[in-house]
Amino acid sequence: MRDPEQRVLARSRRLITIQIAAVITLVVTLVGALAYCVMVRGQRSDMSRTLDYALSNNSVANPPACVWLYEQTGGVVKASPGAPAGLLPIRGPIQQVAAGHAAISASYTVAGKSYEARTIRRGNTIVQAVLDKRFQNDDKRWLLIALGIAEVVGLLAAAVTGGVLARRAIAPLGEALARQRRFVADASHELRTPLTQLHTRAQLLDQQLRADGAPPEVAGEVAAMVASTRQFGAVVEDLLLSAQLRSAPRAFGLVNLAAVVTAAVAADQPRARAGGIVLAADTEACVVRGVESALRRVVSALIDNAIGHSQEGGRIDVSLSIQDGQALVAVSDTGVGFDQRDAGRLFDRFARGDNGAGRRFGLGLALVREVVESHGGRISAVGVPGAGAKFTVSLPAVSAQSATPPARTREPAHS
Repeated sequence: MRDPEQRVLARSRRLITIQIAAVITLVVTLVGALAYCVMVRGQRSDMSRTLDYALSNNSVANPPACVWLYEQTGGVVKASPGAPAGLLPIRGPIQQVAAGHAAISASYTVAGKSYEARTIRRGNTIVQAVLDKRFQNDDKRWLLIALGIAEVVGLLAAAVTGGVLARRAIAPLGEALARQRRFVADASHELRTPLTQLHTRAQLLDQQLRADGAPPEVAGEVAAMVASTRQFGAVVEDLLLSAQLRSAPRAFGLVNLAAVVTAAVAADQPRARAGGIVLAADTEACVVRGVESALRRVVSALIDNAIGHSQEGGRIDVSLSIQDGQALVAVSDTGVGFDQRDAGRLFDRFARGDNGAGRRFGLGLALVREVVESHGGRISAVGVPGAGAKFTVSLPAVSAQSATPPARTREPAHS
């Protein structure tokens, strides 16, 4: 599964391709419509001139090509040789002109055939010139076919051209993102060792100061330094894992998700107890395919957020269940919650929230979404300001035939 940045690049390429194809298609359509309108107008002009010439210069016995002349004097109608029997002349305009109407020119359809007719009065005789429009209709039909073919060819050419141009336009951005990922991975890897050493020395200093009975102000500052180095190290670990997720796909193996959840809860029990928070887990036997260290980071990050946004006397429940072939990890708390309108940006990198001391808006949850999506899952969040929040991770579960997970376990609550 492609990471979010790759999906953004792919979506950008598709958008550029569609836009280029749309522009070319629009141009071909406009040119085709213009050509069609010009041809139709030219045909009408030619038909008008032909009918005028036939009425002025030809007789019933000698009409021009594709034109038939009819003369009605009294009740007698004379027709040109070869005129369609029973279909023409067109009686309506002849009767109207005979009743005193001026010359009438219009298009008519008789028995499924199209004609252009002009009817005039010449003394006591009503004369009608009728032009068969089949050749003009054939010309329009062939033009439409040609325009349709040109539209299809243009669309295909636009898609190919748009795809090539889109790739060239997006390529520098992709290279920049790749260089950025390499820099983040290299920088995080290089920072990991000195940060670990700094955190360890800060812990030793804190222990020594406590043993020596240092002033509370000094001890408090050192304790804050220990906490800061721990948080800094967690951010570096997040950056490194994020960069690793975007590298070549890692081989997934069977992961005992129940054990991962239980271990993560146990690891955060001391912190929860220190804050006066009840942390409980209820896990169902479940196995998924993935990278155990990455999934462990997901559960730890969600618990970290819950603790950071809960006050003394609060409660955090971590559950693992299987529904419809999906492993559901839910972490709910009774903390400060969040406005549901923020759910859309909740997993954006380095976004900032208004409440709590955790990292509900930050790299942690952005990384959680990346890990979950890279494992073929999804994550959702529901929150109410002042009434807590619930994060639910859904991952494809491995069937019982593929693995035999341990029995259901329940982590006791601690306060």
